[in-house]
Amino acid sequence: MRVLVADHPLVAHKLTVLRDKDTPSPVFRQLTEELVTLLAYEATRGVRVEPVQIQTPVTTAVGTGLVRPTPLVVPILRAGLGMLEGMTRLLPTAEVGFLGMARNEETLEAVTYAERLPDDLTGRQVYVLDPMLATGGTLREAIKFLFKRGASDITCICLLAAPEGLEALKEELHDADVTVVLASIDERLNENAYIVPGLGDAGDRLYGVVN
Repeated sequence: MRVLVADHPLVAHKLTVLRDKDTPSPVFRQLTEELVTLLAYEATRGVRVEPVQIQTPVTTAVGTGLVRPTPLVVPILRAGLGMLEGMTRLLPTAEVGFLGMARNEETLEAVTYAERLPDDLTGRQVYVLDPMLATGGTLREAIKFLFKRGASDITCICLLAAPEGLEALKEELHDADVTVVLASIDERLNENAYIVPGLGDAGDRLYGVVN
């Protein structure tokens, strides 16, 4: 397992505005999309490509094309949906699947409640979108689920991570072909398993509180 923290002033700037509790939901959504696109540049450095011959207005040329099957992008519902537009802006030909996982607030364990994915992911590169890596439970279960379907390598794009969540992932997935791309590793988890300083509940800030 590899961890990459994007070191770029625009990443730091956009993340600072996202952290601000007074940033309204429309701005939060827009900045999330922009930040994910920046992170996706780093996350897709290992995307599989092959030479392709094309015809330019002047002559033939050899360029670069994505290997088929194209990558699969999997946002974890619901907060991961706010990252999807930023990712598909960079990878418009990617297929999109969905995985619904929620954290039980009593046990802090991840529970799968919905999925829309191909039955066979053999040989597929998968990009998982989840804004917050807190305890690591949700992301860990999502990764294991995708490997069971046959995914060959998985890249996770998160806005923030807590050190405790990263350590939990490394313990279980240290030998797996997994890369985690982040805008920041924050200080710690608090007693309610929220990231500190964090940015609050990403789903609520993206879409509002559902009562």
